[in-house]
Amino acid sequence: MTATFDVGAHSQSLVGHHYRLDDYYEVGREKIREYARAVQDYHPAHWQEAAAGELGYTGLVASPTFFSIPAMLANRRLFESVITGYDVYVQTDQVFEWYAPVVAGDRLTSDVELSSVRRIAGKDLLTVTNTFTDESGCVVQVMHTTVVGITADEVDPGIGDAMKSVLMHGLDVNAPATTVQDGAQGSAEQSPSAKVALSTRIAAPRAPHTSVRFDEVAVGDTLTPRTVALTRGDLVNYAGVSGDANPIHWNDRIAKLAGLPDVIAHGMLTMACGAGFVTDWLGDPGALAKYTVRLSNYTVVEANAVGTVEYSGRIKSVDPESKTAVVLITAKSAGRKIFGLATAEVRLS
Repeated sequence: MTATFDVGAHSQSLVGHHYRLDDYYEVGREKIREYARAVQDYHPAHWQEAAAGELGYTGLVASPTFFSIPAMLANRRLFESVITGYDVYVQTDQVFEWYAPVVAGDRLTSDVELSSVRRIAGKDLLTVTNTFTDESGCVVQVMHTTVVGITADEVDPGIGDAMKSVLMHGLDVNAPATTVQDGAQGSAEQSPSAKVALSTRIAAPRAPHTSVRFDEVAVGDTLTPRTVALTRGDLVNYAGVSGDANPIHWNDRIAKLAGLPDVIAHGMLTMACGAGFVTDWLGDPGALAKYTVRLSNYTVVEANAVGTVEYSGRIKSVDPESKTAVVLITAKSAGRKIFGLATAEVRLS
């Protein structure tokens, strides 16, 4: 990279870049359980076929944020080979949209698109959209992930060498922390001008089987609060299950070189626990329609202490025509809000 290279302008020129992975992602029965354990989601439908069947599912149903795993795999090529000039990426916003439940045995195809690049307060915000379709070509989930791109002059110059001594073999220390080596998955890349149209077919809506009925909720109602405890062991386990190998989540030295006070919990982990907080209230994991989170702070997890996140929620609005409600979610750690704004749109029986 030369001194005249404009990272932001280059990234802006890539908006619309799209590719589709050649291989599908098959949802594993035990992977569903592994992920549910990692995000402390103990709804029976993630663990027992009989419980899932009672809600109308054909197999174990994946936790709402499960697809952050294949999204990370799918996005590897974009962050390693297409977008250049940034050394670190920090997640800021996440939007999940669900159109059909995902169960064990499903085979899904992933499309990846750099959908937006914005410059705010001197920082480049890049939004990547993942669209997952099933074997019939119907869209089952869409994810929008926004990260801040940080260049080399904004990080400690010693962090690269330090990471070489702690990362597992086979990982590229120069690759962004939001990506992971995924073997030999190929992809069919398209420039913005030659982009293949994404599927717009949506599966027929599923009737929710919530334990909370629409006529039982009203604006202002509150959810029973939940506190999630996180240890270093929880962070290491989530890193392995999710594929997020960033050592700021388990190594004190790297965290401090990155300018953090100590090891911090994964933002996606705190979001996953927030989704589980809502689905535990709903009684049906497939009743979530949309989940939007803006990260504003982090959860510190010290070596000899337990980090906690306190979740609370209240009904912000209801829609009698669609029998949906919007839940406003608050998440706090050590007295600080870690979600700047978080809402969940839910379907009710």
